[in-house]
Amino acid sequence: MTSEPHSPNPKGNGRRKGPWSQREIEKLKLKFGLVPLQRLSQELNRSVDSIRRMVHRVFDGPPRTGPWTAEEVLRLKEYIGAAQTEDIARIFRRTPQEIRRKVEELESRIRPSAWTSEDIQQFKRLYGNRSDTDLAVIFAHPVEEIQALARELCLAKDKAFLKRTGQERTTRMPRWTPEEIQELRRLYPTHSNLEIAQALGRTQKSVVSKAHDLGLRKSPERLRRMGEENVRRRYRGRRGRTGQEEAEAGA
Repeated sequence: MTSEPHSPNPKGNGRRKGPWSQREIEKLKLKFGLVPLQRLSQELNRSVDSIRRMVHRVFDGPPRTGPWTAEEVLRLKEYIGAAQTEDIARIFRRTPQEIRRKVEELESRIRPSAWTSEDIQQFKRLYGNRSDTDLAVIFAHPVEEIQALARELCLAKDKAFLKRTGQERTTRMPRWTPEEIQELRRLYPTHSNLEIAQALGRTQKSVVSKAHDLGLRKSPERLRRMGEENVRRRYRGRRGRTGQEEAEAGA
């Protein structure tokens, strides 16, 4: 199944052909189902057909039955809203019916509750490329709480996600004014991106993107504080906190 890495085929479309390297297979295992197939094809420099054939080989094995482990449920949440049911079934070696039943079970657990530090960190990572409905299932919070936390953290959906799901915005955020840019230059080195986004009425993605365009950097003192805050958050455990409390520890 494996061989040493090799150079792209010099003819045709330049896609790699022949045996897969172990490195390619590990990347396939890690990303299949979590990124669009076309993008995975580009990253691996393999054709879509080649990837599909390897998927059948990599995830082949005796079917799993019986109760789900806690680890399986956590992994399943990563794929909800990112992969098709049939692909998830292949990855977990369970039937599509089992996958649907487990997702329905997760849906039944949705209810208002406090957000934990770990959940908020994962929420910030997933929000851009999952629908609010899928996020409600993943985090067991009502859609209203998903949307409220996103507003509180000044988050936005990724443009690629909106395009892929046919939800491209019909209106764009207004252009940055000279006054806003001046304020961004003043605040960026010493304030968190959330604080800046709230002050300027923009999303954190917009703040980060504009700061990058302007070549702005966080000050050494701010970077040091960020490091200390990350360490405290890592060891704070699963004690529930509000979105604002968690966000204040952000960049």
